[in-house]
Amino acid sequence: MSPTAVSSTKPNVSESTRWIQIVVGVICMIATANIQYAWTLFVPEIQKTFGWDRAAIQVAFTIFVLVQTWLTPIEGYFIDKYGPRVMVALGAVFIGLAWILNSQATSLMGFYVGAAVGGVGVGCIYATCINNALKWFPDRRGLAVGLTAGGYGAGSAATILPIAAMIESSGFQSTFLFFGLLQGGLAFVAAWFLRSPEKSEVKVSDKVFQTRRDYTLKEAMSTKLFWLMFLMFICVVTGGMMAVAQLGVIAQDLGVKNFKVDLGFVAMAALPLALMLDRIMNGISRPLFGWISDNIGREKTMLIAFTLEGLGIIALGYFGHNPYAFLILSGVVFLAWGEVYSLFSALAGDAFGTKHIGKIYGVLYCAKGIGALFVPVGNLMMEATGTWATVLYTVAAMDLFAAFLAIVALRPVLAAHVKRSTIEPPAAEQARQGALAGA
Repeated sequence: MSPTAVSSTKPNVSESTRWIQIVVGVICMIATANIQYAWTLFVPEIQKTFGWDRAAIQVAFTIFVLVQTWLTPIEGYFIDKYGPRVMVALGAVFIGLAWILNSQATSLMGFYVGAAVGGVGVGCIYATCINNALKWFPDRRGLAVGLTAGGYGAGSAATILPIAAMIESSGFQSTFLFFGLLQGGLAFVAAWFLRSPEKSEVKVSDKVFQTRRDYTLKEAMSTKLFWLMFLMFICVVTGGMMAVAQLGVIAQDLGVKNFKVDLGFVAMAALPLALMLDRIMNGISRPLFGWISDNIGREKTMLIAFTLEGLGIIALGYFGHNPYAFLILSGVVFLAWGEVYSLFSALAGDAFGTKHIGKIYGVLYCAKGIGALFVPVGNLMMEATGTWATVLYTVAAMDLFAAFLAIVALRPVLAAHVKRSTIEPPAAEQARQGALAGA
């Protein structure tokens, strides 16, 4: 499949300016990450304090993801209207407020409200930073969005141990309050260093397989490619979402949560160590697979990553009772899962252009919200069958199905889509013919 030729323009801005925008976006993502990735540390403590059912507590996580994802198309509209600074600053206020609400909550409804507020905040920041990366790096979208999304994936790695330690020493309420103020404040300050590029400030590579025109949201949603991407996104994101929300619970039920793992240079309980390593792997996967996809293509990269994800989940279900296998295999799962947020966003930019990418990827990103619906379902399946293996094997099958689609369906559909995009749209052609006739 040969790349489509795209006209190049010489940027009037230095490379350092582009990379500064990526760095600031990563900082914002790091400050945002714990609201999702540290949640699993709080669930057992909330259950112990209030005695609520685990599935009922995890509804808060589902609400958070649904709000975060399903409001993204609306947030995309405001990103285009007000720019990245205002949106990220607003998101920072919301994520700080969410943690403060959680610190004061004494009912399930209180945690549900906190989750909804947090979902708005994370949605504003995440969508804006990804959108900005796509616009600044049309020539290296995979790497740019991978680094940015990697900040969200690995952002909690440095704070997992402090959060776990503070929960143990001061309680989960104080931990919510302290880290909410810290993270919200950091994102708010960083927001004011963001800006969108002018058209003359970016260059387009002729080595990237991409469309030659910008699609509107309506046009994108009328293509087969959009809905194929949406289906694949749901299949892959479901397993990862379940692992993010349930890893602590899975570790507890597998009997490895409190097992002391001695690696020679560090000894700690299996769960905090797994969480720390998994965040690192999750963060590495996004720029790594993004960079790979810039060089070998999005479809081939998806085949490799989704297959690895499916096999890793199967192995976790089979060998997860061994604490060392639990550590290794959970790392493999997160390594192969984190890349969905770089591959699908980069592919959306390639396929539909960047003028309306905030709205288009916003709708595509709603797939994450659908995947989140399966998080409490996973608890119910486990309780019904008495084992996590049933749940893990189910989501592994979805991953392998997505890997199959990447080559069998996505590759030819994408090729046909890009070929059509090089031809003047029928509406534009009709308008041009009408103008000529009138003249």
